[in-house]
Amino acid sequence: MSGSCADGSGSPEAGTDPSPTSAGIRAAAAQKQLDANSVVPVEGEAPTPRLPVTVDSSDGRRVIVAKADRILPLNGGVAEIVFSLGLGDRVVGRDVTATFREAENLPLVTKAHDVSAESVLSLEATVALADTDTGPAEAIDQIRDAGVPVVVLKPADELADVTTRTTRIAEALGVPTAGESLTRRIRDELRAARAGVPEGSRPKVAFLYMRGSAAVYLIGGEGSGADSLIEAAGAVDAGMSFGLDKPCTPITSEALIKAQQDVILMMTKGLDSVGGMDGLLAVPGISQTPAGTNRRVVDVEDGVLLGFGPRTPLVTDILVDRIHAG
Repeated sequence: MSGSCADGSGSPEAGTDPSPTSAGIRAAAAQKQLDANSVVPVEGEAPTPRLPVTVDSSDGRRVIVAKADRILPLNGGVAEIVFSLGLGDRVVGRDVTATFREAENLPLVTKAHDVSAESVLSLEATVALADTDTGPAEAIDQIRDAGVPVVVLKPADELADVTTRTTRIAEALGVPTAGESLTRRIRDELRAARAGVPEGSRPKVAFLYMRGSAAVYLIGGEGSGADSLIEAAGAVDAGMSFGLDKPCTPITSEALIKAQQDVILMMTKGLDSVGGMDGLLAVPGISQTPAGTNRRVVDVEDGVLLGFGPRTPLVTDILVDRIHAG
């Protein structure tokens, strides 16, 4: 999972009706798809990679990919893209952040969030896909030294990164046409979701990243990842509105009161970790905000909210509906 505060798709077809009713219908369908915890490949037959290709890796290397019959994505968002491209039957393993149904029975190659080089090499992958923050670096070097091409990508931290990463992954795997189809689908779905924003509605939304058991309480600002989603959903990022220029800042009651958010956005496990709605309202400052007074909290599953992958349009559908609800 990506996102600066943190440790898709099958959306309804693009429509033209931006009414609240259609937004509600889209959100209900999106939630059903997220509850199914499944990704949807692009239409048509599974693509056949045309290889070899030489691609630029975000670690400054030029990487030659000769085979893509045994693909190993070392990031959950990357895995979603690979499966959505129609190449899921070629994936041989997963990391801990790949939690969607199609990947759940694949061998795990991470311990906590660290890649195990031994586990990767035992799967005889012919290409690995990683993020610049995938590590430890020694493990990535060991994988590469064993002859496995490793294509490194910049982490996805905002909405615009979804199609960029899709294009790069499709090119690295020799399926650029499938990449074009998937990026077109994602753009159409995002456009349809944003059409549901009610005219004149600009609520303030604060993204709170909380892990109660670890005493982590943060409010999002510029570059949190959530700021991009909040903007796409036709709202104002409350942290940015009063000058938070860092992705995340420790929460204070003064900051919460100053933000005066109308809605609070959280990850589902984060909300659970503080005791649900009642526990959240006990956090100093929360009950003194419009969101707290009106119990306006929107939570989205942890692995999806800041995943910035093919299921991101589903998240946007849900945010457009719930953020602007009465």
